[in-house]
Amino acid sequence: MAMTIAMDSSSSSLLYPPPPVSMDLHIENRQKLLNRFRENLISSSRDLHGFILLQGGEEQTRYCTDHEDLFRQESYFAYLFGVREPGFYGAIDINTGKSILFAPRLPAEYAVWMGEIKSLSHFKETYMVDMAYYTDEITEVLNNQYKGSGKPLLFLLHGLNTDSKNFSKPAEFEGIEKFETDLKTLHPILTECRVVKSKLELAVIQYANDISSEAHIEVMRKTKPEMQEYQLESIFLHHTYFYGSCRHCSYTCICATGDNSSVLHYGHAAAPNDRTLRDGDMALLDMGAEFHFYASDITCSFPVNGKFTSNQRLIYNAVLDAHDAVISSMRPGVNWVDMHKLAEKVILQALKKGSLLVGDVDEMMVERLGSAFMPHGLGHLMGLDTHDPGGYLQGFERPKEAGLRSLRTSRDLIDGMVITVEPGCYFIDALLVPAMESPKTSKFFNHEEITKFRGFGGVRIESDLYVTSDGCVNMTKVPRKIEDVEAVMGGASWPIKKSKRMKLDE
Repeated sequence: MAMTIAMDSSSSSLLYPPPPVSMDLHIENRQKLLNRFRENLISSSRDLHGFILLQGGEEQTRYCTDHEDLFRQESYFAYLFGVREPGFYGAIDINTGKSILFAPRLPAEYAVWMGEIKSLSHFKETYMVDMAYYTDEITEVLNNQYKGSGKPLLFLLHGLNTDSKNFSKPAEFEGIEKFETDLKTLHPILTECRVVKSKLELAVIQYANDISSEAHIEVMRKTKPEMQEYQLESIFLHHTYFYGSCRHCSYTCICATGDNSSVLHYGHAAAPNDRTLRDGDMALLDMGAEFHFYASDITCSFPVNGKFTSNQRLIYNAVLDAHDAVISSMRPGVNWVDMHKLAEKVILQALKKGSLLVGDVDEMMVERLGSAFMPHGLGHLMGLDTHDPGGYLQGFERPKEAGLRSLRTSRDLIDGMVITVEPGCYFIDALLVPAMESPKTSKFFNHEEITKFRGFGGVRIESDLYVTSDGCVNMTKVPRKIEDVEAVMGGASWPIKKSKRMKLDE
């Protein structure tokens, strides 16, 4: 029975139980890839023969020990097949369109230590593929299925991730020398398929946003001075797992307070969310749960005592105005570099109005002063990964200017694209001091006023948007206006309704 207890209860959720997700999502993804792949082969006068073949992820142990880290499926494989377990391969026959899963053949003792050994029919039915075999049968099965001449052709996944600078791993298996292989065709086509989301994908991402939004509100309500940063992380993780079945987070939680909020990727092992919250601090909490492989990525900033000071209001509203200006301007065809510059300009105008800066804002933009306050990019594509691939098409390079070179995409927006909007304003000595001393930019600073913000930390406001035919939809449902944040932190209910969620099993 579903819980529908009001959100102002300290231990409840409007979103419990989490909805089922139909494997139709992955069937649609496979068909989308097959259609685009066939179009590519036809346009290049190539035969419609061969197999798209991907290798799923493998379990990893901690260094030389037998401790196995919690497995999470490789994202391209998850996109096409939705398989939770490690050790699988998946193929799509380009000629027939049929899908084939290859499961590892498990030893009998697996049943003693790990549980039931599932049958091939179980995997075929669970993951809604046309055929299922064991991984030691790949060579035989693909050769038998192949209807072309000569050696069967395998299209393998190999290409650069422009965020990590790592290459995807092409499938490897015993007997691969009996096949022709193509390492160039698949990656750009499959990556571009992932850029535009289907309705079923959007529904899953929306749920990840809904449960994460609810968890952020729970954290806001429970945050008090003298708590530890890791306690805020714990509240978030508990809520998304307990109510949302989100065993994985999209990324390591950033729970930064005080000056830590100016550390852009705070929360890592060397800065492990371990500071004590102090009265007067700003908190910057960047946390997002993952549901059925799909990410959310939400940042909320607020004062830990629940009341904004005048200085906190100035910086917060500067970032919120930038956030809202970008969202109001988003629609297909809008260039993301232009959106980043818009966010910078709004923040610089607010800092000038607040007397931290002086001079002409357009001249500040020419000198790239905005990068001293917002060194990261405005946002990134999001889907099965927090930083989803496809940000830079083949042949396109990152901008070279300060700030802009941190952009994870420079593309024009497309209907169905999911992208984060996350402007920020930070007081980072490593950036501010050189800018205040530079002959090109020192004239813009009111040095007396800017000094008051040394140690302030920073503010980031991040929401997840999907682009529609005439604008965009904000999937993130948290309080943003100062009066709403203060009200929620004071105990007021927040009208998180079951957002117009599409059913995940249709």
